[in-house]
Amino acid sequence: MLDSIRNKVLSGQRLTKEDATLLFQSDDIFTIGRLASYVAEKKNGKNAYFIVNRHINPTNICVNRCKFCAFSRSKGEEGAYEMTIEEIIEKLKNGHGSRVTGHGSRVTGHGFSEVHIVGGLHPDWPFQYYLDMLSAIKREFPAIAIKAFTAVEIDYMAKISGMSIKDTLKELKAHGLDLMPGGGAEIFAEGIRNKLCPEKISGDRWLEVMEIAHRVGIKTNATMLYGHLESIENRVDHLLKLRDLQDRTGGFQAFIPLSYHPKNTEIGGFYSSGIDDLKTIAISRLVLDNFNHIKAYWIMLGEKISQVALLFGADDIDGTIIEEKITHSAGAMTKEGMTKKELIHLIEKTGKTPVQRDAFYTQIHLFF
Repeated sequence: MLDSIRNKVLSGQRLTKEDATLLFQSDDIFTIGRLASYVAEKKNGKNAYFIVNRHINPTNICVNRCKFCAFSRSKGEEGAYEMTIEEIIEKLKNGHGSRVTGHGSRVTGHGFSEVHIVGGLHPDWPFQYYLDMLSAIKREFPAIAIKAFTAVEIDYMAKISGMSIKDTLKELKAHGLDLMPGGGAEIFAEGIRNKLCPEKISGDRWLEVMEIAHRVGIKTNATMLYGHLESIENRVDHLLKLRDLQDRTGGFQAFIPLSYHPKNTEIGGFYSSGIDDLKTIAISRLVLDNFNHIKAYWIMLGEKISQVALLFGADDIDGTIIEEKITHSAGAMTKEGMTKKELIHLIEKTGKTPVQRDAFYTQIHLFF
């Protein structure tokens, strides 16, 4: 059933919409996994990447109240919070200073090479708050790469600042923004998106913001939220739209399939199955031939499925994270962080080579 697809993959041909649909419909997960592993090893050998990073969520107060989101709160609601810039800096002060590794990459004294910042769309914070936040982090931690703000947040900042998306991104970059995460993509299909998050920007607008970011020199990631209300056709459409944009810009660093978590959300439902997780990782690797990296985000998948995912086309499991709020609000059963030693052990047990990277996939240390 998959012979024609196997031949295409082995000969380096691009898969079609029909091929991708057939893969999602197939129960031959082992063939799909072997093909994805073949492609992953062609791109990255036996390397499996991780990063020593830190997540910061400045606020959960949000003018959007997406139905799949268990993290957001309205202002004044129980559990709502907002952080000052001083509090953000204090959270990051786990280590001071910086050093240059033998590979030329700069990391903080504690080992952090990236801070990941996403949060709610706060109704009262001016655009200047975000500029001041970036500047303060860069002053205090010049070695840390700042990966911050989803396309949804960028669109909101453009509105409150009165500037274009391009000028908003340029201003953020001038104050220290290095790259952007891939959140907010959810699923591009309009009908499903309107059920999940009617207040959020459209899928086309998300793609537009990312294209502008790439044009002004800001690398980004891309995501897809799966396992909720979407169909196979919706998933395939999502992947192909990402592939098309990557053809035009080359600005995506990694793709991260995000498994839906149902607890404390308005739409409810079920956790995705391990089979669906592995199949989605593998098919993403096969379809997104112009992406260098596919990430198995261990916070959402769990440590053990993430390990297996490294044999199904993934080559990255993210990082130490330290404190994750968004997925855990929706019932994540994983820890909120892992140590560097734990990540190395997790990767080694798969037969892969652990590679500590920085935010731009530059190798910091190779663990044989």
